[in-house]
Amino acid sequence: MTVDYDALLDEVRALMDGEPDAVANAANVTAVLFHNLPDLNWAGFYMLRGDVLVLGPFQGRPACVRIPLGQGVCGAAATQRRTIVVPDVHAFPGHIACDPASRSEIVIPLLYGGTLLGVLDLDSPRPDRFGPADQAGLEAVAAAYAHHRPENTGG
Repeated sequence: MTVDYDALLDEVRALMDGEPDAVANAANVTAVLFHNLPDLNWAGFYMLRGDVLVLGPFQGRPACVRIPLGQGVCGAAATQRRTIVVPDVHAFPGHIACDPASRSEIVIPLLYGGTLLGVLDLDSPRPDRFGPADQAGLEAVAAAYAHHRPENTGG
């Protein structure tokens, strides 16, 4: 199934339009992603608090609450400030298994200028779920979220 990321980005922007609350916007973004992207079992945010990523709004099974920078896929993407696509999470050194059903993962850092706000994390029960089109589309969604209210960087 091909995903229309342009339409998805338009929907995300429309939901955030006029809404200043970062938590409410993150909740809507995760709902849009979870319900419009095939083969996901988790979609959510981890927000940077000091040197730890703390669970934010998400869709899916309960998740790890705190992830230190540099640990797991989320911590690595945050530390490296780049998107990490993992075709097989069992082959990723130090993978943190919050949901044993997850087989592949993509994590996009939320950056505003040089400031790391957190990460957007998506998991799939299907190996090798995330390709270049997913990466580009999800990076656009993450950027739209991160730049929506720059003065509201508290999450």
